[in-house]
Formats: sequence, C-alpha cells, structure tokens
Amino acid sequence: MEAAQVAEREDDFELPVAGFQGTPDEIERQWFEQVYKGRGDSMAQLTWRAVIMGSLLGGVLSLTNLYIGLKAGWGFGVAITACIFSYAIWSGLFKIGLVKTRMTILENNCMQSTASSAGYSTGGTLVSAFAAYIMLNGQPLSTPLMIGWVFFLAVLGVTMAIPMKRQMVNIEQLRFPSGIAAAETLRVLHSHGKRANRSANALGIACVVAAINQFWADGMTLIHKSLEPFSISTLVDKLNNVVFGQDWINRSVCFEWSSMFLAAGALTGLRASVSMLLGGTLCWAVFVPILQHRGVIPLDLDPETAYKQIVAWTLWGGVACMVTSGLLSVVFQWRSIVRAFGSLGGIFVQSRTRARSEVDDLEAPMSWFLTGQLVSLVALALLAKQTFNMPYWQSTLAVLLSFFLALVACRVTGETDTTPVGAMGKVTQLIFGGLSPHNMNVNLMAANITAGAATSSADLLTDLKSGYLLGANPRKQFLAQFAGIFVGTVVTVLCFNALVKDGSKLGGKQFPAPAAVTWKAVAEVMSKGIDQLAPIKAWSILAGGIVGIVLTVLVKLFPKHEKWIPSAAGFGLAWTFNWSYSLLFFLGALIAYFIEKKSPEMAEEYTYPVSSGIIAGSSLMGAVIKFF
Repeated sequence: MEAAQVAEREDDFELPVAGFQGTPDEIERQWFEQVYKGRGDSMAQLTWRAVIMGSLLGGVLSLTNLYIGLKAGWGFGVAITACIFSYAIWSGLFKIGLVKTRMTILENNCMQSTASSAGYSTGGTLVSAFAAYIMLNGQPLSTPLMIGWVFFLAVLGVTMAIPMKRQMVNIEQLRFPSGIAAAETLRVLHSHGKRANRSANALGIACVVAAINQFWADGMTLIHKSLEPFSISTLVDKLNNVVFGQDWINRSVCFEWSSMFLAAGALTGLRASVSMLLGGTLCWAVFVPILQHRGVIPLDLDPETAYKQIVAWTLWGGVACMVTSGLLSVVFQWRSIVRAFGSLGGIFVQSRTRARSEVDDLEAPMSWFLTGQLVSLVALALLAKQTFNMPYWQSTLAVLLSFFLALVACRVTGETDTTPVGAMGKVTQLIFGGLSPHNMNVNLMAANITAGAATSSADLLTDLKSGYLLGANPRKQFLAQFAGIFVGTVVTVLCFNALVKDGSKLGGKQFPAPAAVTWKAVAEVMSKGIDQLAPIKAWSILAGGIVGIVLTVLVKLFPKHEKWIPSAAGFGLAWTFNWSYSLLFFLGALIAYFIEKKSPEMAEEYTYPVSSGIIAGSSLMGAVIKFF
C-alpha cells in the first residue's frame, strides 16, 4: 500500500476508547472487525528498525529513571517520551534522506513497547531493593548476579501479564489511562500536522537546553578547574551562605538549582508537590531543629556527613506514612481485589472452553506464559539460594505471591492508573518478616520479586492497551516488549554500578535514594523489631503511620475535596530527601498550574513534551558528569 494511503488511514482513525458491548466473544469479534482489520493485518509493526530504535531510546531513557530514582525516588513512564523522540528522530532522518519511508503508527507502537520495557521495567528494582541491599551490607552484588536478577525478574513480570491481558484489556476493557494517553499521542503525531512537529521540536529543544544547563551547573570543572567559580552550583552555594547560613544548608533548607525537579513537579501536579513542600518544611525546618537543640542530633556536623546523619532520624516517620497509606489504599481497593481474583476463572477457564477465533492466533499463547514462569522461577530460585542462602520453597512462595499480588496491581493500574508497587512489596516484606524474621536480605529480595513482577506486568498491560486501541497485533507487541528487556537490563545494571560504585553516596545528599531508604527501614524493623529502635524513632513510626492512615481516610471520606487534602505519599516522601527538592517540585507544579489556567491549549500541547525533554536532558547529562 502506498505511503500516502497509510498516512490517510492513520489520520482518519478514531480510537475506540468507549469500548464494545456484548459477550466476550462478541466484544473480541467487534474489535477484530472494526479495529484490527485493515490496520493490524496489513500495516508494518514488528520491524527491525522499530525494535532497534526502541532499544536505543529505552536504553538512553533508562538512565533518566535511574538517575531521578536515585535522586528523588520518583519514576516516570517513558512510553510517551519515546514516542515523541522516535517521531522527531525518524522524521528528521526521513527529511534529510537517510531513510526512505516513515515509520507507521503501529511500528512506532512496537517501538514504544520496546523502549518502555527497556527504560522502565528493568530499573525500578535497582533504585529500591538493590540499593537497599547495598546500604545494609556495605557492598554491591556482582555485576553478573545483578544482571541475572534484573533480567529474570523482568521475564517473570512480562510473561505473568499474558493471561491477564485478554481478560483485563479485551473483555473488561479496563481504561489503563496512560495507555490511552500513549495511543492518543501516537495518533496525533502520525497525523503529520503542525502540532506533531511542534511537540517534537519542543521536546528536542528542551532536552538540549536542559543538558547545557546541567553541564553549566555541575560539569564546568571537566573543562578546567579554574571555571568552577563560574558554575551555577558555585554561584548558588554563595547565595545560600548569605541567605540561609551553614546550619540551614546542612539541613538542606536552602535553594538548589535543578531544572529536572522543576519539570518533575510540572508532571507530578500541584497536590502532590504542595504535600511535599508541606511535609518537607515540617521535617527539615521544624522537626530537625528541635532534635538538634535537644542534643539528639549534633548541631556542628561536617557538611559532607550532615545530611546522612540527619535523615537517619527523619526517615522513620516518612516511611511509616508512605507504608500505611499505601497498604490502606490497597485495602480500600477491595472491590478491585475481588474483581481481580474473580477474573481468575476468565483468565484460565474461558480460553479453554470457548470456540477458537481469529483473535486466538493474535494473542500471546499460554505456552509462553508457562515457559516464562517456569524458567524465571528456576533461575530466581537458584540465584536466591546462591546469593542469600534462601530456601527453594521460599523462592517458590515468593513467585506464587507475585502472581496474585501482580494480579491486584494490574487491576488497580487499569482502573486508577496508579501501580501500587510499594504496597505490594511491603506485603511481601511483612510475610517474609514472619518466615525469616532475622534475615534482612531474604526479606528484601523476596519483596523484590513481587515488586519487579508487578512493575513489569502493569507496564506491559498499559502498552498493550495502546496497541489494542490502535489495532496492533498483541503477539507482535509482546515480542517487542520482550526484546526491550535485554538492552534495558544491561544498560541499567552497568550504569547503576558506575553511578553508585561502593554505595557510599547512597542515602546521602548526592543520591538520597528515598525508595531504597524505605525498603531498608522496613527490612530493619521486620528484623529487629520496633522495640529495638530508639524511642524517638519508634514514636516517629507511630506518628507517621497515623498521619498516613488519616490522610488516606480523609480522601476516601471526602473524594470531592481530594485536591485540598495532602497526599500521604508526597508528604511522607519529603521526610526522606532534601527540602530543596520539595521546593523545586512545588515551583514546577506552580508554573504548570498557572500556564494551564492562562492557556489550557498551550498547556495540553507543551507541558508533557517540554517537561519530558527537560528531565531527559538533565538526567542524561547529570549521569554523564557523574561517570567522569
């Protein structure tokens, strides 16, 4: 088919967001006839150029999540960013004649699945469980062991989603809002209109400007040491000494210039960012000074060690707030949990009882699910036994738990667009705290299996939702997602080891690693018991836990006033990282809010690409500088 006809077909296509009605067979027949035919059966999808482009972009973007995860414990899906980057790069290559044809919309869809798998599914466990392991043990795992863990965790999660896809995406047609957003982004980009070019240009310009800004802030000494006085960081340090003074700087109550956190705040939104500022101010400007003046924390700390010693006291309340709110939020989703387990029959029974249809040949077969689960179970059990002397039955239990908890996590993601990875991991930590009460490493890695599987499963289903709306072949998209695991694993593990090295920077001002701090704290409590902690830490856990419960209950009781109720996750997170970060999150969200109020159309068109470009440019340049 001619390229012009393909483009016209992409332009005229409306996403079937409203879904279809009828019996399961009727729903799948409608999708096959109205969406797949004429698109997925004839348009290029799983091509080498799509997989290679997705692998390259995913490998690069994995650094952004790795870097911002170590900095702020935050992670952003890379699918939409990859879509815009890919469109901009391929369109540029097409215009200058280096490639003969544009990518089809379904090629770009496969590309974003590969990029999403490489850039998001493989890095989360590194900045949480593995970083926590390093902090507890003072040394990292060997690189081959880490590669094995990350790879087989991703395989476990990706193949785990196979039986869930048909029930949650095809039959129940859960929304998976991020999947809808990615599909809509692709549709707009492939309209070849002016808006597509503006979005691509905005992302590219923002990326370059942010990279230059980050180099000016932290990389001037790479050119020559004499340029350090002219760097942004040095100039800001001088300003902080004048405005705040050393005592407040040691408490991180100062100004720090980082465009990355401004952009992160714009994407996060005003409610969570205000909650961070509120929690951070209460922690670093009230709680910490009180402890210092009472002699609990020394006041005359060395600037290099001040943050790490202070956060050892502040993290307990913040962690308790996040854990109780996360677990309670899952409890409040009990209807989703019931529906998740109720759909087990549909997942494993209906596929055997109903008559075979054309859709059966398009879906990833159950044999892939069984093979992936078996291979992952054996590999993870062997790694756990070799690394932590974890009994095989405990590894098997962890994998079985992972399926049921990932089932819940995927259901919640489909209904709310929020993946409760932290809560799922904490459930496993609580269970294994009873099974192996004094083994913190087993506690961490058992929860790591659950969290890794839940992350990968929810990410795949979100991407498959995009493909479902666009008329893609789900089997081909699964293969594209699977392909991204290889590049993502190697890049994230090697870069993680290069950034943290011996782990001495983890938990400090350079890499606060809030996610790792949270996992470490829960493992310590489950191992030692809360009664073994200092009284102030124990009371902090109690107070933080109550705050997390109260804030979560208030949202449930007054859903119409949710925007005025602080986010428990944002409030608690601010107790585990710099106050200056919470200030930047707030300023970024405030800027985005005013732009949206003044010009909603401009905000809709530019907020995501500009913010994504800033995060990508800043974090990539920051990682490069740290390597040097």
